[in-house]
Amino acid sequence: MRMVLERRTAGHPLGRVLLGLVLLSMSGCGDPAAEQRLAAWQDAITQALDLPSPANASPPNIGAFPERDARLFSIEDTREGLLDVYALRRCDIVKLVARRNSQLGKVAPASQHWLYELTLWRRLQACWNGPAAQALAAEDRRRLGHLLERKTRQLPRLSWNALFDAEEWVGTFSRASSPLPPDGDLQSALVALDYLRRMVVHQFDPRWTPTSADLEGHLKALRQAPFTAEVLRGLLLATQRLEALDGRLAQATCPPAGAASLNEALASPAVQRGRAYLDRLTEQGRRWLTAVNALLDAYPETRPAITRYRRRWLSLDNPAAPWPRFHAALTRHAARIDALRKDCTTPSASAPSMTDGA
Repeated sequence: MRMVLERRTAGHPLGRVLLGLVLLSMSGCGDPAAEQRLAAWQDAITQALDLPSPANASPPNIGAFPERDARLFSIEDTREGLLDVYALRRCDIVKLVARRNSQLGKVAPASQHWLYELTLWRRLQACWNGPAAQALAAEDRRRLGHLLERKTRQLPRLSWNALFDAEEWVGTFSRASSPLPPDGDLQSALVALDYLRRMVVHQFDPRWTPTSADLEGHLKALRQAPFTAEVLRGLLLATQRLEALDGRLAQATCPPAGAASLNEALASPAVQRGRAYLDRLTEQGRRWLTAVNALLDAYPETRPAITRYRRRWLSLDNPAAPWPRFHAALTRHAARIDALRKDCTTPSASAPSMTDGA
């Protein structure tokens, strides 16, 4: 009989199908609230300036998240015979390994495999640095040292594979999604991301031990919605609407009623609701993408496909990524509105001249 400290196994196929159906039923048909708010915001501003409504196009969907083989590291199985494992029983790993290699252990979710790898390393490390190692025969002590060295080398990649094979994490990037709703609340999911980041940062710190209850609770928070996809699709939608509106505003002049008419439009409920959505998207989008990147930065290694996905979709500084494009469009729009306001406050912009009968 052999001990197999195997690499991450795939999530159960039926589970992946069910997760996809749940996400599709939750958001595949789209939540029109964000789009309706932005359309009403556009119309209120263009009507005040006597401009036609923008010709809105549907923004593209986000890119597909890399496939499993491209996401995960290939890690060689660690194989030890039953007697070799039993010889290390003083290290308290026999039952742990047996559970991992049982039928239930083999089909356990990625989160439980992650906890197994962390627990195994901690027990091996504690054994090596404790009196139990000195009680081992010389050959068994060498075997313990080699096993600890191998697991220490593998642990960052094993932790990466556990995260990127977890349906809860992969599901946050689902293309079967819609833009972030106006009342979207990311707080519990942000706490979950920070917990996952700390799991990575402290994976070699035996003083910090994650628990199954905590990990599963945080993964449950991520399961609520495809948060990364919602943020990205909200940014794409808002950028398209900002650019479409500014295309109309480029033709605008001060309305006949002057600054009062423009200010009344900008203070209207429709514009205020649209502005509130843009402000919330700015705050939520920045916090979410910062947290996602902080989690990924905690890993010492990455996969090329994930590096490319990050730069294209998650980057905070690549001009072609959704967040910088949105921020640039928002800045241009604010400057254009300010320019219109200044134009309207210039006496010659709206006040009739003496020759007009004033």
